[in-house]
Amino acid sequence: MRITDNFLLIIFIFLSFSAILCYAKTKEYEIKLNDMNYFSTKGFDVIVFDDFYPEGHQSGITIIHHGVRVAANGDIRLQAAPGQWEPVPKLINKKIIKEKNQIMVSLYYPDPDRNRKGFNPIIYPDLKLEYKIRVYSKANKIIIEVALNNPLPDKWAGKVGFNLELYPAEFSGKHYIMDNKTGLFPPQFTSSINKKDNSEVEVIPMATGKSLTIAPEDPYRKLTINALIGNLELIDGRARHNNGWFIVSSKIGKRTKNVIKWEIIPNIVKDWFYKPVIHVSQIGYLPNQQKIAVIETDKDYKSQKEIKLIKIETDGNNKIVFESKPESWGKFLRYNYYKFDFSKIKEEGIYFVKWDDYKSNCFRISKNVFDKDVWQPTLSYFLPIQMCHMRVEDRYRVWHDLCHMDDALMAPTDIIHFDGYRQGPSTLTRYKPYEHVPGLNAGGWHDAGDYDLRIESQAGTVRSLSIIYELFKIEYDQTTIDQDKHLVILNEPDGIPDILQQIEHGLITIINGYKSLGRFYRGIICPTLKQYVLLGDARSMTDNKIYNSDLNDKEIRATESHIPDDRWVFTEENPYRELYVAACLAQAYRVMKNYKPKIANECLDIAKTVFENYKDVDGRAVISKIEVASELLLSTGEEKYRQEIIQSMKIIKKHFNRIGWIVSRILPLINDKEFEKIMRKTVKKYRIELDKQLSETPFGIPFHPHIWGAAWGLENLAVRLYFLHKSFPEIIPKEPVERTLDYLLGVHPGKNTSSLVSGVGVKSATIAYGFNRADWSYIPGGVISGPNLIRPDLPELKEFPYLWQQSEYVIGGAASNFIFLIFAIKELNQK
Repeated sequence: MRITDNFLLIIFIFLSFSAILCYAKTKEYEIKLNDMNYFSTKGFDVIVFDDFYPEGHQSGITIIHHGVRVAANGDIRLQAAPGQWEPVPKLINKKIIKEKNQIMVSLYYPDPDRNRKGFNPIIYPDLKLEYKIRVYSKANKIIIEVALNNPLPDKWAGKVGFNLELYPAEFSGKHYIMDNKTGLFPPQFTSSINKKDNSEVEVIPMATGKSLTIAPEDPYRKLTINALIGNLELIDGRARHNNGWFIVSSKIGKRTKNVIKWEIIPNIVKDWFYKPVIHVSQIGYLPNQQKIAVIETDKDYKSQKEIKLIKIETDGNNKIVFESKPESWGKFLRYNYYKFDFSKIKEEGIYFVKWDDYKSNCFRISKNVFDKDVWQPTLSYFLPIQMCHMRVEDRYRVWHDLCHMDDALMAPTDIIHFDGYRQGPSTLTRYKPYEHVPGLNAGGWHDAGDYDLRIESQAGTVRSLSIIYELFKIEYDQTTIDQDKHLVILNEPDGIPDILQQIEHGLITIINGYKSLGRFYRGIICPTLKQYVLLGDARSMTDNKIYNSDLNDKEIRATESHIPDDRWVFTEENPYRELYVAACLAQAYRVMKNYKPKIANECLDIAKTVFENYKDVDGRAVISKIEVASELLLSTGEEKYRQEIIQSMKIIKKHFNRIGWIVSRILPLINDKEFEKIMRKTVKKYRIELDKQLSETPFGIPFHPHIWGAAWGLENLAVRLYFLHKSFPEIIPKEPVERTLDYLLGVHPGKNTSSLVSGVGVKSATIAYGFNRADWSYIPGGVISGPNLIRPDLPELKEFPYLWQQSEYVIGGAASNFIFLIFAIKELNQK
């Protein structure tokens, strides 16, 4: 059949029009370097080595897809599926070539700052490797090229690879296609593994090939990675590490130039935008409390509608009780923010905030909003569950059995422990390395998602709880705590205020350690990585029998065994920390003296002794010296402590942001008009600095996460501001204290609106980094660190139990400070 000229013309026009549409779409989603110097288009961002924490899956090349971080740690690694304590490289330099849409980075192994040094000291293999990574955009694609300065040694060729880690919770249950062969991302590790002769575990790839399409069924997560040089392997990185991610890897052979070349092509959903998030307290507000909803939007989001506060009536109908135009705060990080102040609404009830088609979770306004189911889980669940040297029962379950009754062996000298503890050339005690130190198998709380006892955590929690009881006299009793039987029973009162029993438990480990060692311990922690990464019952970490090297490998006695699984106790010379602990003991004395006089007197005696031992100190220790003097003045009223503080005014002024709150508590005891005059002047100066910090964010409080989220630091700031406000109400406002509580209860940056206190609020952090994280579970009342910053501008709080920098619980003042804030705000809003 002869094709007419008209038909050919129609085909030509159709193809030309299609090409124009395709070109227009490509131009619309063209990837370019933005003003923050990362690659970006609507719905897709690639960040290149702006972050620095590979151990936490937060470094290298990072991909954000439709507003969610889906991949990270794009870099050369020495293992197929590396873990937390594996070698990472050192960044030499980073060069941004804006006109070419290109970023060049140079790196090398080994990193001299990490090799056998510092926190998590990594032992690097005998490998010197320098390389460059070039990342550039080409229309709607990202190209990654890797070149080595020198070829790999034979034993490393084919083992070293370029890895990109895929966030497992985002892809579990979704599919992949590798060279037309399909597979599924499983929610748990199920890949095949081999064990080599040297016992090294080798993970068999899930798939290999040249082209990988990830989540083809999900337009918001679909990514294609093409290996233009070499091959791709898809690996399940959870083989050896519960916190591992899926990994796309290309192995490097003997070549040097262009050893790796990848092409990454994202799927972009047309007209996608970051949907508004309305942040409110997941519990609610007191009638007299300041009430501000913070709305987080895409930078291009526009609306002319008013924001509405809606009350849910008894009959189920919704009633608009207040509406107003949103107050534009401006840009913070990558989002625009608006504020909606409804403080004038005081009527009790259940409410939610609505803007356009977007709603907040419901919350209450009530004079009793903080009276039930808010602070109680922290005191009746989290704190007792974290108690070491106890069996913790709770109705039909045991949270953990009796643990660590073989504490503790004296740590060996001249070592750096993998969790950052250091032991110098001496044990600083009468005990020799590996010798059992008696008296340490009682008291204390497991510090966090692991099982060590850090002295500052023990002391800080004792102090926070002591301040709470001293100020607010919480007589709440929900728990049985029996020190003689080493037994805790939740939800079974024993007639004694729980908070006093918790203070006692913390003091037992501090005092016993001091009496046994003649000084405070630095920390008590397990000796091996195998024990350290244990998830589950703390009882399974050791055999609860004291190690005796004289026993043979078959000899076990009632209280001794030949197994050296006992935790180690570390000591240190650190005047700053020792004086801080002494201050905590001096504070605890006042609440213990009527409950446990013997323990109270020991607290006071030790605090006085430590104070006298450090007559001349410098550096940070001068701050702690003033803390001890202040607490001892409150506890004894002795003139020498008053004089110590008066003579320290220059130091107080210099470090007012750290020490001012403590000194403000003792102004009536100082009773010196000139001293108070200088303090008032210093407070006014501090207020100027404070206002700058509070104005940095739309949340009315600072947001400066380093690695961990900002919650715990904000709690500490709020406690300080409470005491400054009480002493200088006309200078220091109370609102930052309230806004900090709002932050903990859901008013924080990022898409996740959860309360940071597990089990507290309409929505809360119920997937958290506790000792039960392998169950994707939580401990009621635990406070996580909250959103951290994916640099340069993404606030993130994932619902994932293995990102400790976002979801880890800690004991050291975090949970107890939350209790403090509840009662402080109730007091500040009494009328």
